[in-house]
Amino acid sequence: MAKAKTTFFCQNCGAQSGKWIGRCPSCNEWNTYVEELVEPAAGKSDWEKANDKDNRKASPVLIGDISLAGEARLQLPDAELNRVLGGGVVAGSITLLGGEPGIGKSTLLLQLAVRLTQLKVLYISGEESAQQIRMRAERIGFKSIHCYILTETSVQNIFHQISRLGPEMVIIDSVQTLHTSSIEASPGSISQIRECTAQFLRYAKETGVPVFLIGHITKDGAIAGPKVLEHMVDTVLQFEGDRHHIYRILRALKNRFGSTAELGIYEMQGAGLAEVENPSEVLISQKEESLSGSAIACTMEGLRPMLIEAQALVSSAVYGTPQRSSTGFDLRRLSMLLAVLEKRCGFKLGAKDVFLNITGGIRVEDPAIDLAVICAVLSSSEDIPVSHRYCFAGEVGLSGEIRPVNRIEQRIREAEKLGFEKIFCSRYKMKPFEKGRFDGIEIIPVGKVEEVFALLFG
Repeated sequence: MAKAKTTFFCQNCGAQSGKWIGRCPSCNEWNTYVEELVEPAAGKSDWEKANDKDNRKASPVLIGDISLAGEARLQLPDAELNRVLGGGVVAGSITLLGGEPGIGKSTLLLQLAVRLTQLKVLYISGEESAQQIRMRAERIGFKSIHCYILTETSVQNIFHQISRLGPEMVIIDSVQTLHTSSIEASPGSISQIRECTAQFLRYAKETGVPVFLIGHITKDGAIAGPKVLEHMVDTVLQFEGDRHHIYRILRALKNRFGSTAELGIYEMQGAGLAEVENPSEVLISQKEESLSGSAIACTMEGLRPMLIEAQALVSSAVYGTPQRSSTGFDLRRLSMLLAVLEKRCGFKLGAKDVFLNITGGIRVEDPAIDLAVICAVLSSSEDIPVSHRYCFAGEVGLSGEIRPVNRIEQRIREAEKLGFEKIFCSRYKMKPFEKGRFDGIEIIPVGKVEEVFALLFG
């Protein structure tokens, strides 16, 4: 009997070695090598066996002879997904969707499958039974009569059914459950994930059928499997959010056919995921009277302007050591802003507890919300409300200056559209707005934190 061949694979980057290594020479991570049983694939792949196709040999072409015709895009019945993909899904593309368990990955793609009424869609599930999928489809409200369900994990059987059915779109949930007999390794192992993805990549490119893959993520938030998996696919989407909140954000981490700056926002409801066309209206609290400790910030998520609410609570420290807590905002940046307020404005916040919350359960990293954060903190400290018709867009420097932010015109237009009366922003690089008015909103240019405090609280 021939001896079984084993190889060590790095779980982080997919590098392989004939022996165990403590530190991967490719990605420099420690203790990432695992041993797997490997049986090299002989002959044709599963896709070629199902269709009896020989390998197609490519020939070199002059770069000037290559056509510049734009890639064919399929418009999906999901406006948010269309935006993130760059205007629709490209024929023959392969897209990887990752996210935490229970965040809504399967719901998002099943919702897409049952609403594509004009296409023949094959939804392949290796994690749920056909009855479970039908129950969820009933809850979502399916319309398509061309959506087929296949509960299978063997790649050979999947390609056999694909060759018989001839689908126009394939969705796989999830890539970690697939396995091929050409490799003697367990499903979910690095070699199985890489080989199964490579076969679906070849299928998508040869047939022009778009393929969606759902992928698990690790405890660190990265997509499980070798890093080479993300290099193989055309688009990598990340579905994120807090399971205790109703809002979900879809981001593009990689997109060969569009920008990675766009994002989509969804609201988790009982009947599935609902698109949020105007997130500013749902992320701002609708209240009749102004309350202290609240300020509206105009931020940018990719190329999309949004208005969010920053809430702060400042109180005397009753347990000795003052507490600093923030939800949806970087705690170290909050500490920096509090130090600026104490140094430049003379507020004694070192002996007070400060709690900060970005409403809606989203996390914001745009420095343009600095001005709104300090206004919310000062409002709570002085117990003087900031008008809910004011909004803020500015970065705060260590010397207390208000620095300009990018895409200020888009931020102003978004605030004007939602009916805000004034927007506070940096006075620098404001030549296009020297008149002080921008259509229906008044622009208040400020240069120092002290000026903001004087204008708001006298």
